[in-house]
Amino acid sequence: MWACVMSVRGGSSRVGVCSRPAHELTVFDEMPPSAWEAGGGGGGGGCADAFFVSLIWGVFYFSRGLCKGSVKGWSSLDSSCFSIETVSGGITNLLLKVSVKEETGNEFSVTVRLYGPNTDLVIDRKRELQAIPYLSAAGFGARLLGIFENGVVQSFIHARTLSPADMREPRIAAEIAKELHRFHQVDIPGSKEPQLWNDIFKFLKKASALKFEDNEKRKRYETISFREIQDEVKELKDLSDLLRAPVVFAHNDLLSGNLMLNDSEGKLYFIDFEYGSYSYRGYDIANHFNEYAGFDCDYNMYPDKDAQYHFFRNYMQPDRPSEVQAQDLEALYVETNTFRLASHIYWALWALIQAKVSPIDFDYLGYFFQRYGEYKKQRESCFSLAQSFLSELRNG
Repeated sequence: MWACVMSVRGGSSRVGVCSRPAHELTVFDEMPPSAWEAGGGGGGGGCADAFFVSLIWGVFYFSRGLCKGSVKGWSSLDSSCFSIETVSGGITNLLLKVSVKEETGNEFSVTVRLYGPNTDLVIDRKRELQAIPYLSAAGFGARLLGIFENGVVQSFIHARTLSPADMREPRIAAEIAKELHRFHQVDIPGSKEPQLWNDIFKFLKKASALKFEDNEKRKRYETISFREIQDEVKELKDLSDLLRAPVVFAHNDLLSGNLMLNDSEGKLYFIDFEYGSYSYRGYDIANHFNEYAGFDCDYNMYPDKDAQYHFFRNYMQPDRPSEVQAQDLEALYVETNTFRLASHIYWALWALIQAKVSPIDFDYLGYFFQRYGEYKKQRESCFSLAQSFLSELRNG
């Protein structure tokens, strides 16, 4: 999602329990108990009402069935061996930690991720579920254990969630860059066509047709010129196409809340691939840089050129960052800072849709104006940078 709403991720999200019985679950591994410790969790939150009590008990029985059916030796475990707690919940999913205590006294944990309401309007779940097994096999995120109709079951990551300040720290930034390089090498079967502009135009179509019952929201919404936004998107797309940015499988939501670090092992984890798709290399990096703004949405925290070059060197040549050529750094700098604008438009339109459908008490309309305002603020300098670069290329 986005850094500025991370503070409400612990809020209630009314997620329906999948009605499919546990025996109809797609289970990916029959792993020994020790393997379950390897790898998704973090955060905080709690369940607040009777709905969540029923939800958690539903997941309790479902998760117990999964554990009994997929791990050798667990089929005879009594219900008292299982416990469940809310790890986090909010905008697009609810994350639960399910722990199982064996007769030996050993305890092992998994996570159950339940999808939130109306998330199909902003997330392609089919695309996400297609990618997760391949990303999991490549060592990214929590290990995938099973898929059911309304979510997934994964191993539990013992690590802390990074803060925006952590991301800006040079040592950690270098590790993120190296891991992102590796992430972009993963091959996901199917179409390799970049989805960024398709997604943005879909968001634009949905966002421009909203109806608000609240009078104040309706007045603010009616001040938006969707014709202007459409023209801006088309012009930005035409400009970025000229850069011929490499297409990779991108995370597309690499904010601090989707980065975890096990300090004792020095192990960095990318998690939550809900927005993952084939997209442009520079977009994924720029979107990450925009998240330096943190919970306060302070876009003055966007990295300067030196900090970006530090990231680029470790991204382009993880083993020999000092050997990256100057022209390659400049090309990636231009590419990234052109797609910086696309990131603002993407999340601005996303926020409009959330303003209509999200149960979270947050000023999504205000967030739209903030992100679109930042787009307009940075537009001239970013366009000028790309146009000057392209002119130099043409003139040899």
